[in-house]
Amino acid sequence: MWMPMRTGMKPLTASLAALALWMLAMPSFAALTGRILIAGYGPELPVMQDLGRAFEKTHPGAAVDFGWDKTVKAAEMVKSGKAQVAVTDQPDPDLKTVPIAWDGIAIIVNFSNSVKEVTTSQVRDLFSGKITRWSDLDGGDQRVEVLLRAPEDNLQSGLETSLGILGRFQAPGKPVRTDEKALRTVSGRDTAISPISLAAALRAQEDGIPIRILTVDKVEPGFPTVKSGQYKLRRPVLFLTAQQPDALTKAFVEFATSAEGQEILRSTFVPYVPGTLEAPTSPARVTDGQKLTPENSRS
Repeated sequence: MWMPMRTGMKPLTASLAALALWMLAMPSFAALTGRILIAGYGPELPVMQDLGRAFEKTHPGAAVDFGWDKTVKAAEMVKSGKAQVAVTDQPDPDLKTVPIAWDGIAIIVNFSNSVKEVTTSQVRDLFSGKITRWSDLDGGDQRVEVLLRAPEDNLQSGLETSLGILGRFQAPGKPVRTDEKALRTVSGRDTAISPISLAAALRAQEDGIPIRILTVDKVEPGFPTVKSGQYKLRRPVLFLTAQQPDALTKAFVEFATSAEGQEILRSTFVPYVPGTLEAPTSPARVTDGQKLTPENSRS
C-alpha cells in the first residue's frame, strides 16, 4: 500500500512506518505454529515423512505427526478433527480433495518365472482366482501363489479400483504388509506374484533383487507411461482435508503441491499435473476419460 509522506518527516520515522505497513501486509507467521496429524496406511509413509521434515524446516514453529496403522480410518479421523490430513486414493464427498501425485502399481514375479507380460484382463483373473496355474499364461506347470496387500492398504484398494474388482481379490494366507516384505517373498519363491509400488520395484531391479516387473497390455511400466496414462495400473495419491482447513494445514497442502514439495514426491511418485491426468472421483470404478481437476474437486 502506498502512503503519502508528510513534508519534513524524518527518515527513521518514515522507515518505521514503511516497515509497519509491510508487516501488516505479510501473512502472520505466528499463525503457522502448532501440530498437524497426517493419517493413512500404505506405501506413502516414507515420502510423507520426508515431506513433513522439509515443511518443518521452512516453518520452525510447526510439527508434523503421523497416524499410520492398519486400524486407521484416515478420512473419519479428519471428519472428527483427530487428524488434519488423510492420505488416500479415494475421495470423500464430505472432505476437500487435493491430488498431489500418481503411484504406478507394479506386478512383480520371480526373475526365474518365464512369464514376462500379461493383459489387464489376465491381471484381474490372477488376483481374483480365475487363473490358478502359470501354465495358463504359457509359463511353467506350477500353481500361482498370489500375495496380496492388507485390505486397508491404499495400494490394495488402488489396484482393485483400477481393475474394477473392488473386494473380489482372493488369496489364502496372511497379506504382506509392505513393499519390502513383498519383494523378499517374491524374490525367494518361483511361483509368487504380488503388487507393489512401481518406484520400489524399479529400485529393487537396480539393486539386483531377482524380480521381474510384468509388462501390461504391451506397455512398459515406468514413470513416463504412468504420467501419460498409457500404463493403466496406477492410483492417485490424494490429500483429504476439512472443507475449510486451518492455516497450518492449508500451508502444508500448499507446500506438497509446490515445486519443492513435488520434487520430494518425485523420489517415489509421479508428480500430479492439474487437468491432464485421470483420477477417480468416487470409490467406484474409474471411468475412462474422467479427470480430477481443481474445478471438480471439492473446494
